[in-house]
Amino acid sequence: MGSILNPLYIAVSWVIVTIHDLLSPLFGTDSGVSWSLAIIGLVIIIRIILIPLFVKQIKSQRALTALQPHMKEIQKKYKDDRQKQSEEMMKLYKEHKTNPLASCFPILAQAPIFFALFTVLNGIGKNPPVKHGVLSQDDVVSAAQAKFFGAPISQTFLGSDITTVKLVTVILIAFMSLTTFTTQRQLMLKGMPKMDSSNNMMLQQQKIMLYAFPLIFAISGVNFPIGVLIYWSTTNLWTWGQQFYVIKRNPTPGSPAYEELQRKRAHKSGEVSPEVQGDTVQSDEEIKGQRNQPKKKKKKK
Repeated sequence: MGSILNPLYIAVSWVIVTIHDLLSPLFGTDSGVSWSLAIIGLVIIIRIILIPLFVKQIKSQRALTALQPHMKEIQKKYKDDRQKQSEEMMKLYKEHKTNPLASCFPILAQAPIFFALFTVLNGIGKNPPVKHGVLSQDDVVSAAQAKFFGAPISQTFLGSDITTVKLVTVILIAFMSLTTFTTQRQLMLKGMPKMDSSNNMMLQQQKIMLYAFPLIFAISGVNFPIGVLIYWSTTNLWTWGQQFYVIKRNPTPGSPAYEELQRKRAHKSGEVSPEVQGDTVQSDEEIKGQRNQPKKKKKKK
């Protein structure tokens, strides 16, 4: 197991140490700012590397959207045979080379990095500190002393009696859970096509993730070193921003964001006038008919 994890320890610790060394002349070797920004820099590098995987995730999600009519037919046809329904669903996914769990790929891809970072920071928090990867003894001592808003980045909520540590961890856990919830909710409200079936598999999965992931983070976060909470909070913020950009600029066809974008483009090009009555956009024919109606002449006094 060590031969598998050691390369990850080396990679994670090397990135952190390299960024820390670049920032040390500005903020100081033992500064919490240097070590915290090194962890944030690790997030940025990882998420840039994962952009191709994110693109694949988007394509897979949209492929699933296109398969919705076929999925409904299978659910209706085999509503009394769950096993057959599952078999036909898997066959459908295989034929169209898509995966219903594609939305979990970025999280799964980050899991080894997350575990490696947890191990590295957990070693720093031990007494005496334990080094992993390319960290030197001076590095682990420096990192152990580094503080984030007055709390050592190697400490955990359960592993410390210091009030500042507990306060900082609670705030980070709350932020981590909140960003997870808002990211998933943003996807469901604006980024997904409208689904009217209560038996829709994709909708059910999204609802489970909406509440399950924030709850998991809130419960497990008390065991995470503050440095890990910084990492996960940053990656959640990146995910939210990345998803916001995609939903706004390249939304899924059939989603509320897509319809809104089409209305804006049509209005900008002058093809359709955005005459709205309540929440209903008038059709081209209705608008043209209104415009062609003869105007009433004003009576002369």
